Parts: sequence; C-alpha cells; structure tokens
Amino acid sequence: MEGLVLTVKDVAATTGYSAQQIRDLEGLGVISPAARADNGYRRFDAGHVADLRAYRDLAFAVGPVDARGVMSAIRRLPLGEATELAGSLHTRLRRQRDRALAARRALEAIGAEARTDAEPEAADAMTITQLSQALGVRASTLRFWEREGLVEPEHARTRAGTARRYQVAAVRHARIVAALRAAGYRIPDVRQAIAAVRDLEDVGRSAEALGAHADAISRRWLALLRASARLAEIIAPGVPGSP
Repeated sequence: MEGLVLTVKDVAATTGYSAQQIRDLEGLGVISPAARADNGYRRFDAGHVADLRAYRDLAFAVGPVDARGVMSAIRRLPLGEATELAGSLHTRLRRQRDRALAARRALEAIGAEARTDAEPEAADAMTITQLSQALGVRASTLRFWEREGLVEPEHARTRAGTARRYQVAAVRHARIVAALRAAGYRIPDVRQAIAAVRDLEDVGRSAEALGAHADAISRRWLALLRASARLAEIIAPGVPGSP
C-alpha cells in the first residue's frame, strides 16, 4: 500500500470505517487532512490507514473521546508536550490496573481473615476516628458510606450524644468498600459488591471479578501499545526511536 493513492472508498474497505466516519475523523484532526485531486475528491495514503487503525486501538484503550482528543492534540503540540500527553495514557492504565489488583488482594485477604474470625467482641470494635485513620479516609466519608448502606456501625448513647462503634464485620465491610472505591468502582457497583460479600463465599467471586477487570485493562493496554508506534510517528515523523 506504500505510495498508493487511495480513495475514501478504498480506505473504508481497508479499515472498516464508513466513508462518513472517515470524513468526520479527518475533520476532528484524528487523521491528517487528505490531499485533494483536481476534481476535489480526497486522496488518501497508507499514513491515513495507519492513523485510523491506531485510532481504533486507542479508542478501545482509553475511550473514543480521549482518543480523538489525543490524536488531534499531538499533531499541533510541541514535541515534549505531545510525548508527555501520549505517555500519560500508559500511566493512567497502569494506575487503573494497579488499583484493581490491589483491591483484589485486599478482598482475598479479607476473605481469608473472615474465615478465621471469631464472633466480634467489644474489644475489637473501632471508633469512627480509629477506623478513618486505619483506612486513610475522612470520618465524613465513613458517614457517607453508612448513609449509602455500605457500612453498618453500631450507635451507642454517650453523655456527649451518639457514638459510632464499628465491630469486626463493619470494619471488614469498610475495608472492602475502601478497596473497591480505590479501584474506581462507583457507589452502585460497591453496593452490589457489599451485598454479595455478606455471604463469605461471594468474597472469592468479587475477587475474581476484580481479576477479570485487571485483565480487561491489560487488553486495553495492549491496544495502547499497538497504537503507540503510530503516535510516535505522528509526533516526530521519521525520527528514530533510539540514539
């Protein structure tokens, strides 16, 4: 295909995008502007095909909105900024995968702990301050989780009013919530997970779901790696990748 002049129909047949999608992506700066023949028709080349294939991988990796923004931006940004932008996509996926794996490890540890725990004792209970410090979250966050039905502390009357006491089960649920939220799960998803882990057998299934989530991120990362070679060529055409 090198050196060939391609029509929009040729590119559509090669990439699987429709002619209108190709025109739209050209207008958005995802691919470079096509040359025009004397009759006004667009003339594409192998570079446009490579751009569209990179865009497909990039859209799978980070989503179509971000993919369009990145591929448009790297064409006009200075070398350093364009390289940093492309590199940030790898950083984002790595962090997402690390959070998912950390959450899975937390669930597995909690499941093992749960199987060996005796009945909660008062001595094992934690105050809201102690639990917030242990989890590294604000006390207001724990109160929010309680309102959402994710954690169920006991309420004891004191001279100063009502105090929350988190027994072993409530502490365990708070740890699960913290792990899932750190992995990027939304409150409705966390609520479903907490409902599941109240049955200890479901802790393992939740851990498996997080493992599947991490694997899905790995597949997205692989797509990003495929797209990266073309991104580098767009940022610095013809520049070798090593000294």
